[in-house]
Amino acid sequence: MRQELMSLPKGLAEDVSRNLVMVAQLIDEDPEKAYGYSRVALRLASRVAAVREAAGFAAYATQKYSEALAEFRAARRMSGGVELWPVMADCERGLGRPERALAMAGEPEVQKLDKAGQVEMRLVAAGARRDLGQLDAAIVTLQSPELASSAVHPWTARLRYAYADALLAAGREQEAREWFGKALEADKDGATDASDRLAELDGVEFVDAFDDSDDADDADDADDAEDVEESDGVVVDDEIDGDDRDGDKG
Repeated sequence: MRQELMSLPKGLAEDVSRNLVMVAQLIDEDPEKAYGYSRVALRLASRVAAVREAAGFAAYATQKYSEALAEFRAARRMSGGVELWPVMADCERGLGRPERALAMAGEPEVQKLDKAGQVEMRLVAAGARRDLGQLDAAIVTLQSPELASSAVHPWTARLRYAYADALLAAGREQEAREWFGKALEADKDGATDASDRLAELDGVEFVDAFDDSDDADDADDADDAEDVEESDGVVVDDEIDGDDRDGDKG
């Protein structure tokens, strides 16, 4: 990215870089703000592949799949790389075109992806199968040497989680529980909610530390106390007003 930005005038490169940094910082916690920064960067340097890619991911994070796909395609044309192929296929899913995603999964570009990219493509293809109601095919799609391996990679937890989720959707609850457990073992960064899914399968219910009914009782007690204070005040005022009225009559 730095090399691409070096092709811009220094001041412009700095402005674009600042906006791209904000996109990276905000895309998970506030995708809409990240999207706004990406549009600024895009306005400033639309001919830089890294800018088009960042704009694509920001649009993808806000579910603007048509826009994201257009930006990814532009970035791919500029860079000549294939690393965006899986997310481009997932955009097709987002646009309600799972058949196109499956077609992309069979293209030669997939063979050019690194291992992480190929796993990502497998996840997208399995998702497309599920979109089409082909649960058994989705399960088979995820069955791979990467799934069977005991080694843990950055994508391992997500792959195991997707497999567990597909098994559960197919009614294979016991197997699903086993694979949610394996996903949890590999999920060191909390990338999935495997622990919550396991708890659900085990019938565990989480209760807030502060029960809502207790809060309601406390609020009612506070309201009653306020009513008493207000009532006391009214009685006193009425007595005073009554005396004054009597005095006026006299």
